[in-house]
Amino acid sequence: MLSRITRLLVGLALYGVGCALTVAAGLGVDPWTVFAQGLSRVTGVGIGWITNTVGLAVLLLWIPLHQRPGVGTVANILLVGTSMQVALWVLPHPDQLWMQALLLVAGVVLVATASGLYIGARFGPGPRDGLMTGLHGRFGWPIWACRLVVEGSVLVLGWLLGGTVGLGTVVFALGIGPLVHIAMPLLAFPRPTSRPPRLANA
Repeated sequence: MLSRITRLLVGLALYGVGCALTVAAGLGVDPWTVFAQGLSRVTGVGIGWITNTVGLAVLLLWIPLHQRPGVGTVANILLVGTSMQVALWVLPHPDQLWMQALLLVAGVVLVATASGLYIGARFGPGPRDGLMTGLHGRFGWPIWACRLVVEGSVLVLGWLLGGTVGLGTVVFALGIGPLVHIAMPLLAFPRPTSRPPRLANA
């Protein structure tokens, strides 16, 4: 249990740092971060704190979808945005394209690695992933359609609010799936194997 909790907490913290790297790169970020960035520009509140707030708001949408949060869901809301905000206080925001590209690639790889850690700990989905599965369970839509509708909506809204959409958004969209596919089996906590039943003494 201690190992699983450690994987969860480390994974969520690294996820926030990975998102911060993509923000610092300035080349475009993933749809949910575009949305948080747009809200941050409008409100003046730090993007990390906005990320936590959005996570909590999304969790409230679980109620009509009859989704139940796990420990990992709550930890996701508390840790991802916080670690993102702390990382953004210390990360550089370079103007050179090669440094921006380096930060972007490092961020995407780190997010994928962190996903393998926290998802593999099996403490429940994050609020955004739970929204996708909740919509799937409630309306029967395919997961890809749920993700397309939700992430497409927050992407457009975030862009209208001033969030950064660009090459990094495309790189994230194309790279995160294959990288998580590689990270998951490498970093997932092994499931306990059932012991064979003992034979009774003759």
